[in-house]
Amino acid sequence: MTTPGPRRGFWCECWTQDLAEEERPALLASFDAYSAPEADRWVAVTLRTISPALDSDASDVAWAWLSQGRIATRQALLRCEPCAVTITQDQTRITWTIRPAIFLPLTHRQGAELPACAYNFTPHATE
Repeated sequence: MTTPGPRRGFWCECWTQDLAEEERPALLASFDAYSAPEADRWVAVTLRTISPALDSDASDVAWAWLSQGRIATRQALLRCEPCAVTITQDQTRITWTIRPAIFLPLTHRQGAELPACAYNFTPHATE
């Protein structure tokens, strides 16, 4: 059994980067949204949740996006354009990205018989 055909939506990611250590960004979270409102809501809920812990500069950036930037983000998403929201707290940069995506249908494993080769796998013992 498969899900219905391909669905348009948005792939959302949250990346963090330690600027003091000059590390590469690390993926913190990802989310599949099936509408522009759902995608920008994911960022908005996160920003509202963390805003009390942010310093004043980062909090100002967060609330500026929540009050003004979110409108531009929603309009861009409705045009199927990628968007990003970035704040910097102390030495940590947090970036949320939202990109248009097409989600392909997957086959459900419930009630499906696996091929014979699937039963040949034996996991290695841990030491």
